[in-house]
Amino acid sequence: MRIPCSNLSLCVAALWSASTAGLAACSEGESATAPKTDAEYESAIVTGMHDSLLTDIDDLCKASQALADAAPEPSGRGWDADEDADALEAMKVAWIDARTAYEHIEGALAPLFPDIDFSIDARYDDFLTKLGGKGDDNPFDGKGVTGLHAAERILWADAIPARVVEFETALPGYRAASFPPSEQAAADFKHGLSAKIVDDAMLLRAQWKPQKIDLAGAFVGLISLMNEQQEKVNKAASNEEESRYSQRTMADIRDNLAGTIPIYALFAPWLATKTDAGDASKDGERTDRSIRQGFDGLSKLYATVKSDAIPEPPATWSAEDPSEADLQTDFGKLYHSVKAAVDPTEPGSIVDEMNKAAEILGFPELQEE
Repeated sequence: MRIPCSNLSLCVAALWSASTAGLAACSEGESATAPKTDAEYESAIVTGMHDSLLTDIDDLCKASQALADAAPEPSGRGWDADEDADALEAMKVAWIDARTAYEHIEGALAPLFPDIDFSIDARYDDFLTKLGGKGDDNPFDGKGVTGLHAAERILWADAIPARVVEFETALPGYRAASFPPSEQAAADFKHGLSAKIVDDAMLLRAQWKPQKIDLAGAFVGLISLMNEQQEKVNKAASNEEESRYSQRTMADIRDNLAGTIPIYALFAPWLATKTDAGDASKDGERTDRSIRQGFDGLSKLYATVKSDAIPEPPATWSAEDPSEADLQTDFGKLYHSVKAAVDPTEPGSIVDEMNKAAEILGFPELQEE
């Protein structure tokens, strides 16, 4: 189910309105026939998930190809901010489109395709850890550090915040970000790193088959993504945030939520049929209602941040023991509200309620590391 909407809060309402209408139609149809079995609900969810996410996967493939196509190959030189301004703008637009598409599908697909997820979505520091501190001497060829953040680090190389540079400089294997400095490096970017992103997207497209869909794994992936909302905000304080070069991490978080809502909605009709008269905590309809209210509250919270970037954290910020003064900053208010909304130890939080939903549906709950 895809409902175009520029306002996430309005989009939530539209999605749930459509979902409610579908439930009503389903109920009318079932009044004359036997209720659906669990197997029938599972089959319907698999079909709906496959078709819904396929649209975003196709968008990811198209945008990745557009990024590669726009990459310039100047003769006798590397990229130049002035001479290649149009190409740089086109690549940035394509990158944002690819990033948006992936953030929509990340929750459900990352646990199903962990190798592709790492290759296309891991951060620079994750790759350096994997490389054992040796670093990547050629960041353009797609053989060491790969993925969307590797491309982002190059595309925004002339605009990376100083605090991000300071953080990364201390990483073993660090190499300063730059545009391709030579004709060969520009060719490497186009046919190496960019082509690798296209290959990963196309591999995901080829493997996205109904029989590959593990509903339990996908549902736990959605819970995990909601649980990580707090971490994603807090990492901004240590300059480890996701889209740290383009300063679009807040947009990432919004896209994560926007992608989670319609996939969760596929499970909602099945969840609503599950009741336990002797245990109110296993009331699927109540749990579904609470999850939807949580999504709505989180979307309204995210709408209060007008930028694509997370508010800049105060220099004295501590996630373990934030001061009252720091909690009153825009960043502190965002962090505190997100923590309350998703904290798995907080009764009634989104993650707490989604764990209850998982138990009701017979899925494993999210296990805290």
